Amino acid sequence: MTKAKKVLQEAIRLVGGERSATHGSISINHENIAHLWNGYLWNIDKIRGSDVANMMEILKVARRKLGSLNPDDYVDGAGYSAVSYECKLAEIAEFEDEN
Repeated sequence: MTKAKKVLQEAIRLVGGERSATHGSISINHENIAHLWNGYLWNIDKIRGSDVANMMEILKVARRKLGSLNPDDYVDGAGYSAVSYECKLAEIAEFEDEN
């Protein structure tokens, strides 16, 4: 069996079982994420690294609403917040260098 096939089989196992139990309905979860991301993006012209990290944190918040309690969603959310902070500092430094 190829490595790619093993990865795909694991993804099938998780999406159909463990992840479904943890995160709830796939379609409801992703619609919720879409609504939250649309709200975040309403006045942004260009997405920066800090925005990506913020949106990933929002994804974790959306996942907290469905399925079962998953401590990983809280840990990852905190991690994305810290990543966003680092990205924002770099963006500010880049802006200051340009001006």
